[in-house]
Amino acid sequence: MAARAALRTPYARLLRHYRSRHTGPTSALVHAPHPYVRAAGLVVVVLFGAWLGLLIVGSVRTPVGPMDTSMTLRPSLSGGTKINVSPLGALTLDSHHAPIRLDVDVDQLDPVRAQALVEHPERLSGLQEEISRDVADGTRELAVRSCVAVVSGATALGLAVYRRPRRALAAGGLALALLAASGATAFATWNPKSVLEPKFSGLLSSAPSVVGNARSIVSEFDVYQKELARLVTNVTKLYEATSTLPTYQPDPATMRVLHVSDIHLNPAAWEIIRSLVEQYRIDVIIDSGDTMDHGTAAENGFLDPISDLGAPYVWVRGNHDSRATQEYLEDLDNVHVLDEGRAVTVAGLRVAGTGDPQFTPDRSVVAAGDDAERAAGARLAAALRAQRNAGTPVDIAVAHNPVAARGTDGEVPLVLAGHVHRRETTVLPEGTRLRIEGSTGGGGLRALERDEPEKVRASVLYLDRTERRLQAWDEITLGGLGLTTAEVSRHLPEENRPGAPAPSSSSSLPATPTPSPDRARTPAPTTSP
Repeated sequence: MAARAALRTPYARLLRHYRSRHTGPTSALVHAPHPYVRAAGLVVVVLFGAWLGLLIVGSVRTPVGPMDTSMTLRPSLSGGTKINVSPLGALTLDSHHAPIRLDVDVDQLDPVRAQALVEHPERLSGLQEEISRDVADGTRELAVRSCVAVVSGATALGLAVYRRPRRALAAGGLALALLAASGATAFATWNPKSVLEPKFSGLLSSAPSVVGNARSIVSEFDVYQKELARLVTNVTKLYEATSTLPTYQPDPATMRVLHVSDIHLNPAAWEIIRSLVEQYRIDVIIDSGDTMDHGTAAENGFLDPISDLGAPYVWVRGNHDSRATQEYLEDLDNVHVLDEGRAVTVAGLRVAGTGDPQFTPDRSVVAAGDDAERAAGARLAAALRAQRNAGTPVDIAVAHNPVAARGTDGEVPLVLAGHVHRRETTVLPEGTRLRIEGSTGGGGLRALERDEPEKVRASVLYLDRTERRLQAWDEITLGGLGLTTAEVSRHLPEENRPGAPAPSSSSSLPATPTPSPDRARTPAPTTSP
């Protein structure tokens, strides 16, 4: 027994020497890392696990007034609050300084709650308190969910990395402590006045110039509350008005052209146009420009409904439409973009037009004024002459600015324009009829600038299918923001009125009169604000 023990001792010493020769001095570091390294590793695991938890389950969907929103906490070096209003842009508030940021995404307008506000306007008086309660409830739910998400994420990742329950629980506890510290920092640095100095991005960057700064919104909330009530009811009332408009039943050989202009980013215009196309069985829609407001790429999605309006869409660029807007429209189905005298034949009608040479939202370029418009009109007139000489005369010319449109006098029977937001029909000295359309978008964002809302205007033109000359036109006028009136006025050229002498064979207008009176008005129900 003693001999066996004596042999075991040298063997053990030899085995220890062999292991030290093959593992080296760094083995101690591998099996026992430095405390600072372990702490740093734990912090990395905690932060990454907490971020994954927030990303996966740290979001809360909550109603805020008539809107559905999503609230989320995100890691951030600067903190603050970001409110995303897709596709218009976002506004950022310097609400707090902490390593977490509150993101609020406005997802959609709930039709049931919005309709309740329309049917019961008295509820608007308590809308501010309701929104405050909704935000408070959503914030509390978000805080609870965020705690659960942070602890769960850090604990799960800690268990996956360390394979030890105690380490995993330590990671979860540290994550909760970090979140609590961040919340306390946010509470200590909370700035309620940040709402008075928001930072806008995207389309919302124009909000201060459109509706005034946030300070005036807060101090004059009653004014904005009244405008909100009118704005919410506007779309519903306009849809109701257009659905009951009387229609004209012309000869089957008559072509019907819908002239619209100056939509200025009003989404209600698309439903109005779609309704008119269906009721009047429109062959062609002609838009004389200013469909947009700032011409930014962020606005382009507004144009997508054009492809589904039910009729070919002919368009010229206005002074609020950029080249980027034009390029976007050129790629849409069912759209014909005219510029620099380009002509197209749509539904048997030959139309040529030119875009506005000026883009006024670009403040870096000095506006050239009427001189630039006259030059554009001269170029369009030259293109019309070239078309006539080539044996393909143009039936209708289109320009955005009436100054440019007047340059086509004598070169075409009818020229259409917009820009001035009011209707006007004039026979120019050389016989060309100039029709200027009002704003089909009711002035767009400018609807709130006047005491009386700007009306929504469009016109249906009736042309002889054989000679493609103007026989009559209906001027359709809808009450503007918050109003429900609808009026249709029938107009005929002088030579088409009953009792007028028949024109000579060389006349550019048809001899066949239409039996309708000159101004047949059909008012809708009485005005209601």
